[in-house]
Amino acid sequence: MSADNEPDDENVSEDSAPDAEEAKSGSNFGPGVLAMIAVLIAIATLGASAWMWRNPTNSAPNAPAEAAAPTFSDTEKNDAKTKLCAAFELVRAGVANSSALQAPGGDEDVTGALAVAANARLALYGGGQYLLARIEPAAPADVADAARKFGNTLMDIGAAAMAQVPKSDPGQDARLKDADAQNAAVEELCK
Repeated sequence: MSADNEPDDENVSEDSAPDAEEAKSGSNFGPGVLAMIAVLIAIATLGASAWMWRNPTNSAPNAPAEAAAPTFSDTEKNDAKTKLCAAFELVRAGVANSSALQAPGGDEDVTGALAVAANARLALYGGGQYLLARIEPAAPADVADAARKFGNTLMDIGAAAMAQVPKSDPGQDARLKDADAQNAAVEELCK
């Protein structure tokens, strides 16, 4: 090298130009070789996938075993029925008492009338939820089913009442009649 940091022409060979190109590309493979390798990998992957599809490791996924229905003693069944019937009586009394209330100030008491209506709606909706929450697995199926129907109907009536659906609405009227019949059915089963 000369003093001005330029390479001497006599030390530079003509073969250094291809080495510089190889150094820049980072490999000795051309783009065609890389494409061929990618195609071979894709074909191998496709073949492995096809083989796995035709020869699965297990023929069918294991279905979960059906759990055996729980069995309850007569004492457990009677206790569950007693608790459910007590919850039914509490809900029934709450709905009856709330629905029969009158506004303290009479017909002119708008605020009192709204409060009474809100209380009745809460008794219906909340009573339905309370009853449904008290159905234990040990409860006899007939009592549990009747209480479930009654609780759901109470919630439907309460939700419709909160939406300002009047009692004269055919749907609400049908729900009220259903609730009366379901009330009588649960009462009979709880005797």
